[in-house]
Amino acid sequence: MNSTQLAMRLRHAMHPVFAWLVTAAFILPIYLAFVSAFKDQEHILANPAAPPMPFTFDNILHALQRPDRLVQGGLGNSVVVTVATVAILVPLASALSLYISQRTPRVKAVLLAFFALGLMVPPQVVLLPIVNLLQQIGLDHSHTGLILSNVGGGYLSFAVFVYVGFLRSVPPDIIEAARIDGASEMRIWWQIVMPVMRPATATVSIFLGLWVWNDFLNPLFILGPLQGQTITTGVYLSVGTYSTDYGQLFGIMFLAAVIPVIGYLVGQREFMHGLMSGASK
Repeated sequence: MNSTQLAMRLRHAMHPVFAWLVTAAFILPIYLAFVSAFKDQEHILANPAAPPMPFTFDNILHALQRPDRLVQGGLGNSVVVTVATVAILVPLASALSLYISQRTPRVKAVLLAFFALGLMVPPQVVLLPIVNLLQQIGLDHSHTGLILSNVGGGYLSFAVFVYVGFLRSVPPDIIEAARIDGASEMRIWWQIVMPVMRPATATVSIFLGLWVWNDFLNPLFILGPLQGQTITTGVYLSVGTYSTDYGQLFGIMFLAAVIPVIGYLVGQREFMHGLMSGASK
């Protein structure tokens, strides 16, 4: 066996090792946060990676029994902001995508390039101008201002690109036949296009929902730390200045992750279908 063959075999043998190391790098933080939610402070500090023995629900109960109702208020605000943002973005992006897909190739390219700017510009760059604009129109420190900032950011660009890509698989004859039968553009969009794009809608909803739910900077700067904080800013506020109750902190993090996981499990089937459809096309 020459050196070239030996190097190829060694490289092939290292692929599974590298894959396991990358997998462990992603799973280890999740594992530590999960097991720490069911251990007391002493066991967390003594051995963070150990399983929760003895198993306890005290961290979650203490988080729910906080006198400032940080968890209940944070979860409620996060649900309102996330649901409202996704509910506005999905019909808006799907309608824009239908309009773009019907344009000539040159106009379509110009419009997609415009929306691509929303993905290229980092949200941190435009955060302070957005805050100043919301202050001028009186929507700072409000859920309405936060929702509008989400709708006008890169989230819309992402949704438009997903829908436009999915619409390429929709036969144009269906839309033309509906027009010949006298269907209005609104009816074509709602009764023909939207049912066909259910997998894309599930993909867009899950991605946007997770991004809005996990967003930290926008709620912190737009709402403020004490103006109806979301659950992500609530986790930030639960960290003490001089000492931290890590058990309660991990309990809050566990509660913050429950709702997104449930939402993903509900839309998992359509989400996977949307990903496979996009891959096959």
